[in-house]
Amino acid sequence: MKKIFLLLLTGLLFPAITLAQADDYPGRKTYPKIKVYETTQLHDNFDDVIVVDVRSRYEYETLHINSAINIPLNDRGFMEKVKALQTGPKPIVFYCNGHTCYKSYKACIKAEKAGVNNIFAYDSGVFDWAKAYPEKATLLGKTPIDTSRLISKAELKKNMLAPKQFSSQISNSTIILDIRDPKQRGLVELYPYRQENISLDDKQKLNRFLNKIKSSGKTLLVYDEAGKQVRWFQYYLVDKGIKDYYFMNGGVKQFFKDLRS
Repeated sequence: MKKIFLLLLTGLLFPAITLAQADDYPGRKTYPKIKVYETTQLHDNFDDVIVVDVRSRYEYETLHINSAINIPLNDRGFMEKVKALQTGPKPIVFYCNGHTCYKSYKACIKAEKAGVNNIFAYDSGVFDWAKAYPEKATLLGKTPIDTSRLISKAELKKNMLAPKQFSSQISNSTIILDIRDPKQRGLVELYPYRQENISLDDKQKLNRFLNKIKSSGKTLLVYDEAGKQVRWFQYYLVDKGIKDYYFMNGGVKQFFKDLRS
């Protein structure tokens, strides 16, 4: 009777664990053929793998896994650069931001098309890694990192405003900043003649601007293309000691979506 009970309990538990994992890592269901590395597995094999960060340069320079090589997924030479890495038996492990980011899986697919094998996705991502092994992570150029400086989604949300709320905040006591790159911006400015345009890659100009903001006492209103880049920009604002700022939730895409609804 005990054996039957244990078998039933096992049958109930394991599907639950599998379903929980599927919910936590939706990409594993979308890309079931991609082999993955777990956090402890990557740590245990850290010196025997090649770690590749497939996020943007800006994200990488904000927070990354130590010794990781940055090859953005949208880099035109992505396949060639990855192929050049495989000079020996070491596996290549791709990572991005985490559980709901699919870039690490897509990187595996592109690498496979380029004829690269022995590839894996570390789909737990940079945040899980930084929390688990702060001594092997770099935040704003410093390692080991202070995990209390990692900004949670809840903290980010506090500074998010819906597009209409964002627009209603505009006054003489606010300064608007568009951090999109020129290609994203094109000819479209949401607040022409009232906003500053500085892409995240222009660090010198951005630094001067933030110093000006800090001394002005004005509220900073920031928007990007889709509400994704501001998450990383927030680290620089916090590092600069700027406290009075808001982001447009969903960025330009949400702004125009709201206009149509």
